[in-house]
Amino acid sequence: MTTRPTMVITGATNGLGRLAALELACRGAGLGIIARSPEKAQALRQEIEATAPGTPVDVFLADLSSLRDVQRVGKEIGARYRRIDVLINNAGVHAFSQRITPEGLSEMTAVNYLAPWVLTNALRDRLMASVPARVVTVASEAARHSGGIDPARDLTLTEPYNRRQSSRLYGRTKLMDIMFSQEIGRRLADTGVTTHCCDPGFNTSGLGRELPFSGVLEKTFKRLGVGDPRRGAGIIVRLATDPALATTTGDYYSVKSPEPLMCPEPGRGEAIQSELWDRTASLLERLHVTAA
Repeated sequence: MTTRPTMVITGATNGLGRLAALELACRGAGLGIIARSPEKAQALRQEIEATAPGTPVDVFLADLSSLRDVQRVGKEIGARYRRIDVLINNAGVHAFSQRITPEGLSEMTAVNYLAPWVLTNALRDRLMASVPARVVTVASEAARHSGGIDPARDLTLTEPYNRRQSSRLYGRTKLMDIMFSQEIGRRLADTGVTTHCCDPGFNTSGLGRELPFSGVLEKTFKRLGVGDPRRGAGIIVRLATDPALATTTGDYYSVKSPEPLMCPEPGRGEAIQSELWDRTASLLERLHVTAA
């Protein structure tokens, strides 16, 4: 009897994460879903059961804007599973004005970058005990428009911003995701845990939920055949399951090309990626969030 692989995924109750979770269930994976809303998690559980009957689905409730909550849920997940074959850091937010978390951080930085960092490190030992295992982090093409990276400044930047300025800051958090994925790939080299990240392209699913008329925009794009979310979900599934990627690590893929891309220049290179890692670890220590 074939053992189901266990895959843990954030942001699975909406958008690309939902489509990826459904496809992974159809491919025989058991799922650990990290969600903030118990109602949305229950709706997803029912949808998975209807699509892939008998799929084991565990729900873990957490607010990813709270790093202490991320640390807590990571310990809970690590205690729940004997092995974790794939961790998918998919959840993200594009906030069009500044919002500060209870720990005094920018919400976009906390949810998009720091939460995946904390969760992955909380589950590092379980992943290493489950080799071969994978970590998949969802970044964005917006990383190319970050305007540069200064880890000492950007990790704790909480200045107000407007809707137009938000795009650059969002892109910076996604650049950090690529840098994190490549740095942890080096740190886990030869352990049997591989790490990849991806740009899922433009997708209409959950398009700019905080924008006025976002629902109208989404319907319009769908009618025009623009931004099919199945393509974006497909690259997440590919990085989680493709046998060809089982022995490579630290690569950045786009939905537009089968070949890996270079990290955008502001965050490219071991020196700047190592600096971001070290400053992140120091920040988490000051916040009393365990940095494995």
